[in-house]
Amino acid sequence: MNITDRHQLILQKLQENGRVDIQELSDSLQVSGVTIRKDLKLLEEKKLLYRTKGGGSTQNPYTIERPINEKEFIKTEEKKKIAKAAETLIGQNDSIIIGSGTTVFELTRFIHPAKHLTVITPALKVAIELCNRPFVDVLQIGGLIHQSSSSAAGSFAERLLDDISCGVLFVGVDGIDPEFGLSITNLAEASLNMKMISLAQTVVVMADSSKFDRRGIGRICSLEQVDYIITDNLVAADTVRMLTERGVKVIVAE
Repeated sequence: MNITDRHQLILQKLQENGRVDIQELSDSLQVSGVTIRKDLKLLEEKKLLYRTKGGGSTQNPYTIERPINEKEFIKTEEKKKIAKAAETLIGQNDSIIIGSGTTVFELTRFIHPAKHLTVITPALKVAIELCNRPFVDVLQIGGLIHQSSSSAAGSFAERLLDDISCGVLFVGVDGIDPEFGLSITNLAEASLNMKMISLAQTVVVMADSSKFDRRGIGRICSLEQVDYIITDNLVAADTVRMLTERGVKVIVAE
C-alpha cells in the first residue's frame, strides 16, 4: 500500500469516527507506528487533521479563549446540571472559593445556605449575584479586571490570598488532558488559579464533557491535585475510568 492509499484510508476513518489511533492504524495498515506518525504529520501540515497524543482528531485539541458573554450560551443545560451537583459538595463548610467562568457561575444560583457562608471570588458576576443573598458574605478578590472574563487576576489578587484558607474551591477549566493536566486559555488568570488550588482543602473542577482531551495555554494543576471533577453524561466511560484510576472522584450530573 502506497502513501496515497494510506492517507485516503486514514482520512476515511477520521471522517467516520472523528479520531484515529496510531496503534490501530499500524495494525490495520500493517505498517510501523513511525510510518503512521509521519503520515499524520503530513496530513496535519495539509490542515486535514489535528495530531493528538496517540493519534489524530478532527477537533483542535487546543482550546481558544472566548469572551464570557459568548461562553454563557454554550452548553447551558449541561452547566446547570453540573452546578446543581456541585452544590451538594458545599456541605458544612463555612468558606468556599468560586472561580471565574460561566460553569462555576451557575453554582451561585443554587447557593441559599441556612447558616453563614463566606464566598471568596475573583469574579465580578459571582460577587454581584451573591452580595445580597441571606447568610452569605462575599470576599471580593481585587486586582486588574480582565475584560474577557470579568474577573480579577494579578499580583494584587494573589497577595489577598496569602493568609486565607478555605474548605472547597469550585473552579472551571478550558482543558483537561491526562498528560498536561488542567488548563485555561487566559494566562493572566492561570497563576491566580494555581494560588487558589494551593489553599483549598478540597478542589472541585466543574467542566462539561467537551473540555476533555483539550488544552488551554496556561496549565493550572495536575490531575493528582484534583479531588472531584463534575461533568455531564456525555463523558466517555474510558475517561471516567482513567480519572478514577488517577485518584479523582468523578460525578456525572444527570
